[in-house]
Amino acid sequence: MTAFGRLYGVGIGPGDPELLTVKATRVIAAAPVVAFFAKAGRRGNARAIVDCWLKPSHVELPLFYPMTDESHFDDPPYREALARFYKECATAISDHLEAGRDVALLSEGDPLLYGSFMHLFIRLRDRFAVTIVPGVSSICGAWGVAGAPMAWGDDALVVLPATLPLAELTRRLALADAAVIMKIGRNFARAKEALVAAGMAERAIYVERATMAGEVVAPLSEKQGDAAPYFSLILAPGRGRRP
Repeated sequence: MTAFGRLYGVGIGPGDPELLTVKATRVIAAAPVVAFFAKAGRRGNARAIVDCWLKPSHVELPLFYPMTDESHFDDPPYREALARFYKECATAISDHLEAGRDVALLSEGDPLLYGSFMHLFIRLRDRFAVTIVPGVSSICGAWGVAGAPMAWGDDALVVLPATLPLAELTRRLALADAAVIMKIGRNFARAKEALVAAGMAERAIYVERATMAGEVVAPLSEKQGDAAPYFSLILAPGRGRRP
């Protein structure tokens, strides 16, 4: 009887191929199947990051989203479409695992921080062995390229999605000493308004495509327009205790 394969959730970092860990490159090289998420009709950022690490012998398993940011997560059709998508992805991966083939599922940043990998992890972890390979998160990549020390001494750091309602986003920022706001996109104006209300806007830094080509790092006050691309976030460094 063929033993089941193992699923690897592989964090591949924020974009720079050199920010993959040694373990990530080893797992990718050894796994016969490499799976990755992408927008329909596109190669996908995750696949591009690992381009130099893949071999002709790898079986590639692209997982194409039925939609990305066209709808809001609370819309029933959107949630239903994603539920079907993750179920289909779990089936495609389980077919390889049941045949005894290990699968390395790529996750931009870290697999367990706002990653699509988590939706497959909870669907497959009771049936198959799973190993998590931590990765450099987009947060770390952003404050690295910005040269922004984020949390000093007793500073409390909060990570927030800009999809929260304005009042809630403002409330949580007001309780923190330092902050990272993710999932900006069409929510940029709301994030900026919340930072202004919380008194953090003057020290906030806008970062776009951290560690990737086309990288942008600028004071929040210099960001033009009310929209931002998918690969963007805002940093509000702490100002706490230091020698």
